Amino acid sequence: MSKRAGRVCCPRNHAVFCRFGWRIFLLSFAAVPLFSLPIAAQSLSLQELVSPSTVISKDGHPVTFAIHAFIEFKSLSETFPYIESQTQRWKGDSRFGAAARDRLAQHLVREAIESRVISMTDERPLETLITHTKDELQQELAKIKEPLPNGYADAFLAVREKWKHSVNCWSASSSIPGRVLSNWYPIDEGIVLYGATYDSTEHFWQAVKYHPDVTIHQISELLDSLQKKDWKAWLARLDDDPDIYLPNAYAIEFLRHNLAPDRLTWFRDELDRQSLPSGERARSVQQRHENRFRFTAYEEKVFWGDLADLFHLIYLFSTPDEPIRTILSERHFDNIFLADHTFGFISEEFRSKMLDIWRVKYLQMPRFREVIASIPLEIRLEHFLNDGDSPDIPIPIYVGYLNQIRDLARTQQK
Repeated sequence: MSKRAGRVCCPRNHAVFCRFGWRIFLLSFAAVPLFSLPIAAQSLSLQELVSPSTVISKDGHPVTFAIHAFIEFKSLSETFPYIESQTQRWKGDSRFGAAARDRLAQHLVREAIESRVISMTDERPLETLITHTKDELQQELAKIKEPLPNGYADAFLAVREKWKHSVNCWSASSSIPGRVLSNWYPIDEGIVLYGATYDSTEHFWQAVKYHPDVTIHQISELLDSLQKKDWKAWLARLDDDPDIYLPNAYAIEFLRHNLAPDRLTWFRDELDRQSLPSGERARSVQQRHENRFRFTAYEEKVFWGDLADLFHLIYLFSTPDEPIRTILSERHFDNIFLADHTFGFISEEFRSKMLDIWRVKYLQMPRFREVIASIPLEIRLEHFLNDGDSPDIPIPIYVGYLNQIRDLARTQQK
């Protein structure tokens, strides 16, 4: 999904952006295929939603959705050839037999449909799905005359069942509690975590990916090293091995996108635009000092977070003999360093820090505790965005923590 170019800017209240929502906000304006029927912004029927060839439009442009966050489509029918190609990638490999191919295909069909329904820029697909009955959905699915992959109808039914009883917790949620439960939510009084004050929990989560001693000058040098390397063969090694690619599809597509020359240039331009003293520490500049909101939560994720993730993931997927791995290790992108403890970037220990910071926000800060505790248990707290399954904290773990902290907050409220 090649769309994160340009200057970083975002309204302070984040009202039109979500955690990671910028990835689909800058839409692709490619021509709509002749066989597809764009749907006017003012209406969307259930039949239009479930028909694979439908292109949903808003403000004259297609509403895109994604698989693995970076592979975008305008209609569900466009995903079918891609899904088929994925099942054939390693067909001759004994590690990827027929059962594995079927599981992958059904997983990708479900991902495409849920991404289509839970749009970051258009609430009509979800509204249409949950305001019709299960029987009505089944009837419309049965009317489809277009070719369908296995599991297509079951995926629509599963997505409807999930979202009939869930609220999506992100910063542009139509639900006020849903917005407040986003890590992007700005905390005016600041939040103290591990001895430093942050403007939001997102600021903490991204800042700690940088070692306390790493300077802006060293970040600049690392970008120089990345820009000098041809990454094609390096990425091909990850693509060619199903044991590497399949469990890490989002991370590898993230790397492919962010290692493109124009994307590395964008990171360089953004770093220069900040006009930060070369000796300043990258973690420290993201903390609250005399000025509040030096960076928005949007900037924290789009620039600081993605840049740190890029460094950490290159280290993780490089072979021990690669020079870039040594360079990244010297700049402490081999681990997460926090409060005299060291955690692997992809580790249960680091992921558990999310629960720790939520204990502060939702258990120690009364106004946030009241918000999360007020949501009935019949409503499941969810967090589904087109970001895919992030490597630092996979969505199922994130959602599990969110529901766990609600239980603790409700107990404390009593």
